[in-house]
Amino acid sequence: MTHPSLPTTESAVAAIRAIAAEYRLAMDITDNIGADQTSRRTSAALFTVLDPDGSLPHEAFVELGGSPAVTVRLFPEDDANITVDGVEFHDVPRDAVPAFLRSVFSGLAFVKGRFFPPGYWLSVPLPGDETYRELIPGVALSPWLSGRVRS
Repeated sequence: MTHPSLPTTESAVAAIRAIAAEYRLAMDITDNIGADQTSRRTSAALFTVLDPDGSLPHEAFVELGGSPAVTVRLFPEDDANITVDGVEFHDVPRDAVPAFLRSVFSGLAFVKGRFFPPGYWLSVPLPGDETYRELIPGVALSPWLSGRVRS
């Protein structure tokens, strides 16, 4: 399924802001703007704000309050890292972030356990046939993750 286009980091932050309002969640945002400020621009020269193509890179870190604990780190390269209760989802496309968060906060996300290889996996289904799945680190599950276990 194609998701609505979010061409900039600011448009993705606005979409996250709308979801936070919908689910009545507190939200804290930290913005890093400029090639010398963003985390993936380690090779930028000192005091260099623009990329070589003249664009101004914008990165944002969003913390959402409530249960589960969710953080979203939006990168200028059109992707995001989303952490849900300690489980990190890397390289989620920026356009899929709102659908991902709706799935988590509406109760569609679930935990599945396996005997071999042993462990638990957090699955976040999105509209269409898209599902993000990550191994849950550690042995113990948080209360929120325990409440989402399916057999």
